[in-house]
Amino acid sequence: MESYKVLLVDDEEEFTNVLAERMETRGMKVDSVLTGPSAIERVKDTFYDAVILDMAMPEMDGIETMKHLLKINPDVQIIFLTGKATLQKAIEAVKLGAYDFMEKPVKFESLLEKVDEAKTKKMELKGKREEERIKNILGKKGW
Repeated sequence: MESYKVLLVDDEEEFTNVLAERMETRGMKVDSVLTGPSAIERVKDTFYDAVILDMAMPEMDGIETMKHLLKINPDVQIIFLTGKATLQKAIEAVKLGAYDFMEKPVKFESLLEKVDEAKTKKMELKGKREEERIKNILGKKGW
């Protein structure tokens, strides 16, 4: 798997550390934080291919965190990974812009597939934005 930049956001520090270590052995660059506000600060300074986000955290829940992350970078792909899932929360998350919603415990290979898909989607969105930008520039120049 090529080098991906992933942010893990989960208040369960031991879980996050183990998951980060496993992802790093696959060649991914992984940052980890324990709270929503910390994730927001990281996304302001770093572009991530995917953010793996817990739903239930102290200070700020996953939905609220996701809203802030998408304001900062609308192309970031958010994969919810939570042990406290409800169908209603999953639907809400996807409607608000989450790429996917997975329940703990998750099969590691399934999570890696979602990260791979999320990076592909991010690249597609970025390409479309660049195409639109070029069309706008050419349209203004009259070409």
